[in-house]
Amino acid sequence: MFEAIFYPLVEYFSVFNIFKYISFRSAYAAVTALLISFMFGPRVIKMLTRLKLGQEVRDDGPETHLSKAGTPTMGGVLIVLSVTVSVLLWQDLKEFYTWVTLIALVGFGVLGFFDDYLKITRKSSEGLRSSFKLWGQLLISTVIMVVLYLFRNDHTTLLYLPFFKNAILDLGILYIPFGVFWLVGFSNAVNLTDGLDGLATGLMIIALIAFTAIAYLSGHAVFADYLQIPFLKGSGELTVVTFAMLGACVGFLWFNCHPSEIMMGDTGSLSMGGFIATLSLILKKEILLVIIGGVFVVETVSVMIQVYSFKKTGKRVFKMAPLHHHFELSGWAESKVVARFWILGGLFAILGLSTLKLQ
Repeated sequence: MFEAIFYPLVEYFSVFNIFKYISFRSAYAAVTALLISFMFGPRVIKMLTRLKLGQEVRDDGPETHLSKAGTPTMGGVLIVLSVTVSVLLWQDLKEFYTWVTLIALVGFGVLGFFDDYLKITRKSSEGLRSSFKLWGQLLISTVIMVVLYLFRNDHTTLLYLPFFKNAILDLGILYIPFGVFWLVGFSNAVNLTDGLDGLATGLMIIALIAFTAIAYLSGHAVFADYLQIPFLKGSGELTVVTFAMLGACVGFLWFNCHPSEIMMGDTGSLSMGGFIATLSLILKKEILLVIIGGVFVVETVSVMIQVYSFKKTGKRVFKMAPLHHHFELSGWAESKVVARFWILGGLFAILGLSTLKLQ
């Protein structure tokens, strides 16, 4: 919005030319989201506490988590609000991709909000029925994919693999079900990872830093040509969106680090997972997300292995799934698990970014 208001004034005052620069708007989008989080975080925590909208803890979880019962949840509302306001203020609102990412953020956020609300009102760790939750994810994902397909460019339906400079497959109309699977899968992956104070938030910050670089490079013709990655006109503006999410996540982590004053709930985890999965689809880095978001993937696979093993053999591979709980029950302090998973997240992000030149 600011770009549309102030940039035309460059005719009279040259200083307003700065509003055309993505780097300037991105930086202030991050600052704006961060300040919104800092300003409204304490108020949101007090409001949720007053309304007794506290976290319900799994009975079969680690005993150390029992003390977290009653901690204000639904904090993802703060993330969604901060990002949305910041993007609307600093983004070029004529850009199509901006609205797609906001649809993902708000859509998955609303679904997560209903799930959190039911958990609280029912005083149970179970929210929406799994079938309802899945259908909601499928509906939101389908809307996003249909929009992307209807307004597709030359690269939209192409599938790229790291280490290959050319697309390996044109999915055509099958790109829609592929994308739906991708969005549902990764929103759930982030949701499963959100089990320790600051864990999912910190990992998302790391992944976002990587995708911020990718968004900027993909939207710059010279850099894209040098790295031999697809040049996606307009994708550079996504840098503003990713910086806004970075600012919101850093602001939320201020209150979410151990011991957490507020939890993001499904409102935050589903919205962040859907958001970054949408980024990967737009930027044609779907498979690269598996590397950059490696910890999210490992956490999800640990749950799949645990369920499969128990159903087939009656035995558990891990002491508890997702994987972070296994290490907790193995004697690691919660803060140590979080720090080490963040380190792994950083290594995965570096590995993912390194593939941009190895093509």
